[in-house]
Amino acid sequence: MNAPPVAFPGAVNRLVPYVHVADVDASLEFYAKLGFAQRHAMRDANGAFWAMAHSGGAEIMFARADGPVDAHQQAVLFYMYTDRLIDLRAKLLRDGLHDGGNFTGAPGPAGGRRVVFAIQHPGHMPAGEMRIADPDGYVILVGQLS
Repeated sequence: MNAPPVAFPGAVNRLVPYVHVADVDASLEFYAKLGFAQRHAMRDANGAFWAMAHSGGAEIMFARADGPVDAHQQAVLFYMYTDRLIDLRAKLLRDGLHDGGNFTGAPGPAGGRRVVFAIQHPGHMPAGEMRIADPDGYVILVGQLS
């Protein structure tokens, strides 16, 4: 996918999600399963309190939340892309994520298990997309463009 030229000098040309999470190290470990490698981290006696990770052109920053994280109040939905959705899902299952089956609109299983749902084929993503629940319960949608 080619990006259109910048609309005007000084226009925003990069966006990096900055997510407040309960445990930055746990988030880094989880997102590594999606291919993200830690780029930077700042630590204190309790572990990482801020970190940045990247995978190809995708980037994400994590910061330790000041209070509890409530995934039901998720203000940002993560949408990522892969060129091999079936392979990514199989890898996540091998890496210990729970198979959530078909997504029915209900939250994933309780008990802190990480969940990857079955691949669906909605009209806007005919090659397929799947939902994943991260360590804080945030929803990640991963789509395949072709």
